[in-house]
Amino acid sequence: MRTGTAIRVGADVVAVQQVADSVACFGSRYLQRIYTDHELDSCVGSPAVQAASLAARFAAKEAAIKVLRPWDHQPDWRSVEVRRHSDGWCTMSLSGHAALLADQAGISDLAVSLTHEGDVAAAVVVALCDSSDGSTARPSPDSHGEVA
Repeated sequence: MRTGTAIRVGADVVAVQQVADSVACFGSRYLQRIYTDHELDSCVGSPAVQAASLAARFAAKEAAIKVLRPWDHQPDWRSVEVRRHSDGWCTMSLSGHAALLADQAGISDLAVSLTHEGDVAAAVVVALCDSSDGSTARPSPDSHGEVA
């Protein structure tokens, strides 16, 4: 049995235009399915700035899901939230299935970095995991591929 701390890293890149197109095509239905109210309130400015900010948050959600390593089903998009501090830096907040996955993995802290430049937005998420109890391992499948 290992003791100590493990680190998980997830990264993702999103084309800003894809997010802008989704907003243009699906409007509030898309926005309400993917983003929390706090995230939407944090993405202000011209349409181009809004799209870039939303794309960076989408990349952060994808990066966080990579860190969580879901083995059964992906958490709801809104259960992975980018929280913007009034000074401009961001943190991650998890709820629901995403929080359960983090707990099962022994994730004690998440850090996020967002960026966007031109046509591209990107995010990196780093998770600190307590691996002293072996909780960073996912349940192993049986011979039929089902989790025991």
